[in-house]
Amino acid sequence: MGVAVDTKSKLSEEIAQALSRAVEAGEFQLEEVPDYALEVPKERAHGDFATNVAMMLSRFTKLPPRKNAEIIIRHLDLSGIVQRTEIAGPGFINFYLRQDWLHAVLGQVKSQDDRYGWHDVGGGEKVQIEFVSANPVGPMNVVNARAAAVGDTLSRLLRALGYNVTKEYYVNDAGNQARIFGRSIAARYMQLKGNDVPFPEEGYPAEYVVDLAKQLLQEKPDLDKLSEEEMHQFCTRWGTDTMVRGQQEDLAAFGVEFDVWFRERDLHAENAVDKTIAFLQGKGLLYEAEGAIWFRSTQFGDDKDRVLVKSDGVPTYLSPDIAYHWNKFQRGFDKVIDILGPDHHGYVGRMQAAVQALGYGEDALEIIILQLVNLLRNGEKVRMSKRRGEFITMDELISEVGKDAARYFFLMRSPESHLDFDMGLAVEQSSENPVFYVQYAHARICSILRQAQEEGIPVLPYEEIATVRLEQDVELELLRRLSEFGEGVELAGTRREPHRIARYVHELASLFHNFYTHCRVLGEEADVQASRLALADAVRIVLRNGLYLLGIDAPERM
Repeated sequence: MGVAVDTKSKLSEEIAQALSRAVEAGEFQLEEVPDYALEVPKERAHGDFATNVAMMLSRFTKLPPRKNAEIIIRHLDLSGIVQRTEIAGPGFINFYLRQDWLHAVLGQVKSQDDRYGWHDVGGGEKVQIEFVSANPVGPMNVVNARAAAVGDTLSRLLRALGYNVTKEYYVNDAGNQARIFGRSIAARYMQLKGNDVPFPEEGYPAEYVVDLAKQLLQEKPDLDKLSEEEMHQFCTRWGTDTMVRGQQEDLAAFGVEFDVWFRERDLHAENAVDKTIAFLQGKGLLYEAEGAIWFRSTQFGDDKDRVLVKSDGVPTYLSPDIAYHWNKFQRGFDKVIDILGPDHHGYVGRMQAAVQALGYGEDALEIIILQLVNLLRNGEKVRMSKRRGEFITMDELISEVGKDAARYFFLMRSPESHLDFDMGLAVEQSSENPVFYVQYAHARICSILRQAQEEGIPVLPYEEIATVRLEQDVELELLRRLSEFGEGVELAGTRREPHRIARYVHELASLFHNFYTHCRVLGEEADVQASRLALADAVRIVLRNGLYLLGIDAPERM
């Protein structure tokens, strides 16, 4: 647990006690304490922490917020933590921490090391995160790569917060797109053997389909002896399996490993779709109209009812999706998070309705919609079309800009924001490239520590530093930022905002570069040198921990 989280909990506890004291003294009449915010202000001039509790109390106390703030402060006992408090604006209470309290962060970072910033919020709650889940009909593109970066980082964050996380990939290998893909491979296979076979009108004409057909021809030269239907079925299964292996390799190169690869065809093999439809029918949630079977999803907040089985008897795509989500909850997950692409906005209401219809709570399913990625090269937008094969694959992206730069750029913006990915900037080795800037800060600290070791200068534990001599503004600002890491991890995970960590490590790197410009670490008097070495080492640890959460390497040399 970081200092910020510890301090925040102590401040929250003391605010609660101050309210109790005020009630006992007859200054407040409260039946309940309203929800209020206690956060690190955006502007440092507003203190290390600020709260709006005085304003939130006004509707209960009938007093002006600033009067509430005066009463609260009078009953606070924060002498060991806070140097001073201040009432600001309409009634905010700002807290300014004592320097010795900030100095203690050095000991906490060093003692907790790779667990600094980690703390138990989740209590072991079982969470499943499903992400990427690209149709296995082609190589993965940059949109899939963004989903991979966001999903993997969110998984790392939730694990750091004490949740029991399972990462899952849903392989849609039994739908219509998979069948079209299989027929496309079969047509190219037959053409390679000299047969005049028409290519499916809705098929995949990309060059990778021809490559797959060539590979299949080598492996199965007599495949054309099968019936047309048997050949299509074989090509569908073989083609999707081959693409899945390629997707697994691409994801591994991107630093993403899934715990479960769940196949749609297994749902059908277990008759799960029919069982799900029968279950909903038994609850009176289905009806027939226009020859189709409809789900009464409007009973659970959807904007209209949805067709589950078309008039020709074929289930819509929604039916196996409901069956799949039922399977998730039957496996014992307390919370299910789906990360979906920008074309799935209409999917949210119907799936949340379905989960409630299956008997689970409104909050059991959470859906995060990722926005589009605009890939730029030389200022020009790169167009993407999976069917025509005119797109940059994940593999090509990683080869061109590297895993670390790709992940960082995908994580720089909030998931719901559109993202312009500048491939030219991503390969620059300059301060303009944010991931290079952060990694260079880590490598620079490692270089300082190596030099100290070579000169026989130890990095002393906080407890052994006789006098902590960190008094300059650039030093105190670094300490404050280090103390906020734990709260940043908590907010990034619980609010599903992994971009907070990307922003945090960049700001911490900037503060360190500024510190190093103004403060010499080695060659100072002994106590100053010891304090600054301890500070540099603490920054190294926190940068490394932040980069780990982003799935990015922390190089020791650059």
